[in-house]
Amino acid sequence: MIPIKDVIPSRTWPGVTISIVVVNVAVFLYQTTLPQPALEAFIYARGLVPADFSVVAMVTSMFVHGGFGHVAGNLLYLWIFGDNVEDRLGHGRFVLFYLATGVIAALAQTAMDPDSTIPMVGASGAIAGVMGGYFVLYPQSRVLTLFPFPLMLFEVPAVFFLGLWFLVQFLNGLGSSMATAAGRGLPGGVAFWAHVMGFVAGVLLVRLMRRPERQRVEWWSP
Repeated sequence: MIPIKDVIPSRTWPGVTISIVVVNVAVFLYQTTLPQPALEAFIYARGLVPADFSVVAMVTSMFVHGGFGHVAGNLLYLWIFGDNVEDRLGHGRFVLFYLATGVIAALAQTAMDPDSTIPMVGASGAIAGVMGGYFVLYPQSRVLTLFPFPLMLFEVPAVFFLGLWFLVQFLNGLGSSMATAAGRGLPGGVAFWAHVMGFVAGVLLVRLMRRPERQRVEWWSP
């Protein structure tokens, strides 16, 4: 399933969401100008390597991506869900929420594989936090979703779409942990536990950070 858009309009200008998208695109375009050796050095320097843990890299890794599909997929999810969460938190709180969930996601993945020498890159942990926040704030929303086979568009309840996404990440996380424990782990791969814990962090933090005056139904109902 590929999300296209949600049905809840944004009531305020999503300046932070747009800024995050622009920064990610700018960094990715810069990456495309680097020759392969320099690109690898950049990813190792700005990505988060669990075995060589760096606090700064927890933040910089959120703006580095491994390829066009990686950055495009992440920013699609951020664009769909981020503006509405920013709506309910306000700009300043949304910045803190985004960075906090991203850091928690990175810490979780590091804890699950602390000896890894593969750099973690991508905004997916923070975006998982945004999705967790959306799950709490907009339980009645629906997501226009593309089903590739057969090719159809459907409106799917947001709680179903996001709940299914979370379940898939959790099951894949269990699978990857079992494979690693059995000595069958593959180098690199998807940081599923970052997704899982980013989502959980979003569910919890959004309850603390949402602005009370924006909880009224008339604030966001179409």
